[in-house]
Amino acid sequence: MTTSPNLHKLYKRSPLTLSVAAAVIVLAGAGGWLHWQRANAADKQATPKEAPPVAVTLTTVQERDVPLYLAGVGTVTANASVTVKARIDGQLEKVGFSEGEDVKKGQLLAQIDPRALQAQLAQAEAQRAKDAAQLANARLDLQRYTTLRAQDAATQQQLDTQKTLVAQLEAAVKTDEAQISYAKVQLGYTTITAPISGRVGARLVDPGNIVHASDANGLVVINQIDPITLVFTLPEESVPAINQAMRANSDSQHALKVTAYARESDEPLATGRLILLDNQINTTNGTVQLKARFANAEHKLWPGQYVNARLQMHAHGNALTLPAAAIQRNQQGTYVYAVNDQNQANMQPVKVARIQDGIAVLADNGGVAAGQRVVLDGQYKLKPGSRIAESRPQQKAAAGDQAKGTAK
Repeated sequence: MTTSPNLHKLYKRSPLTLSVAAAVIVLAGAGGWLHWQRANAADKQATPKEAPPVAVTLTTVQERDVPLYLAGVGTVTANASVTVKARIDGQLEKVGFSEGEDVKKGQLLAQIDPRALQAQLAQAEAQRAKDAAQLANARLDLQRYTTLRAQDAATQQQLDTQKTLVAQLEAAVKTDEAQISYAKVQLGYTTITAPISGRVGARLVDPGNIVHASDANGLVVINQIDPITLVFTLPEESVPAINQAMRANSDSQHALKVTAYARESDEPLATGRLILLDNQINTTNGTVQLKARFANAEHKLWPGQYVNARLQMHAHGNALTLPAAAIQRNQQGTYVYAVNDQNQANMQPVKVARIQDGIAVLADNGGVAAGQRVVLDGQYKLKPGSRIAESRPQQKAAAGDQAKGTAK
């Protein structure tokens, strides 16, 4: 059988055609696979992986009976402070105290040269003696003139003149007595004694110097430091509660208690009683001044010392509390990260009535309920809606590790 030329050409081209067809099929498959990979990657990008839970430390809102006190910052002041000054001019002869020692009221502190004033006293006494002698003689003359007048041997004018002389000499004697009293007072000023009991400071004038009544600095300053006082301030919003507590404890034996604490270590230094709630609020800073008095036999308080003051209001009551570290603040106010049943943390606004001893006492409508779980540590890693995983507090973890080490 004879094959046509066209059919023979077609037969020769058929392997090439098959190769092209196969290549087209392979390319189509590769394109489809690449499209599937891209679509799968797009799906993965569209559904990102869920973020892992954030490890935090949790605590719970507790209802407890807490004492009510108000905290402020104050300055210790002397219960009484006196700058001892000379009341007359003269030379300081001696000083009867040592710097920094305790003195009693009436104790000799200094002696000023008294000789000039002693001479003035002697002069006044001599003048009184002279006038008294003249007065005695004038009274005798008055008796004589009275007798003579009765016998009509003297005129009425002579009698009246003698009465006037007697009156003048009586006045002169009274003036002399006043001069003597004044001279004695001035002489008494040469002996300077302690007006109060307390502790003296540095000696401001040495013996031998001339002192003046007009000297501003004085001789020494006495501060009464046992008892001692503390002046502190509280916000004006506290005034109604303080007044109410003071009325309820009006007896001096049950005055409101004030405790002074060291600023650095929060160590209790002394406990005293409130003696003053100032009668005016400072409109500049919106605070009111209070004063407390303390027994200070051990001298734990010192004038000029800054301390923390806590005014005990003698009132207890149930309140919702949280560790103060759980409270966070932003521009809107205070809040906590509350954890729900799905272990998600969300911001919950709360109202803090006060913070005492590291415990935040919440207001009645504080925003959380008793038993509510809140984040105590790790808030900086959270955002609203974050899932959380509770971790052990560092102290407990350290204690556990120590126990394990002991067991080994």
